Amino acid sequence: MFTGLRQHGMNPRKVENGLSQIAPAAPSLPQAPSKDAQLFSAAQKLEAGFLAEMLRSGGLGKSPEGFGGGAGEDQFASFLLEAQATQMVRAGGIGLAQSLFEAMKGQHPHA
Repeated sequence: MFTGLRQHGMNPRKVENGLSQIAPAAPSLPQAPSKDAQLFSAAQKLEAGFLAEMLRSGGLGKSPEGFGGGAGEDQFASFLLEAQATQMVRAGGIGLAQSLFEAMKGQHPHA
């Protein structure tokens, strides 16, 4: 198993004994997000959903009458609206997420 160790002046038994004493490192588990982080994430998702609906009702994402993308464009327009709304929230949004977060945190004071 440890051939070549003798060539370098090392005792294979000492190396093997030393390796058996090394405990494998325990895998580090990712830390669970705090309650505040979970609440704020939920608030951001709610704001993104609200903004997506507002964009949809404002006509954003509707196919143009002339040369549009057809049925495929209509089917995927909701994904585009959701992505745009999510980016709006990441950029600061309209402040709804912060209000929702504070209201949810008030309902869960131990969070």
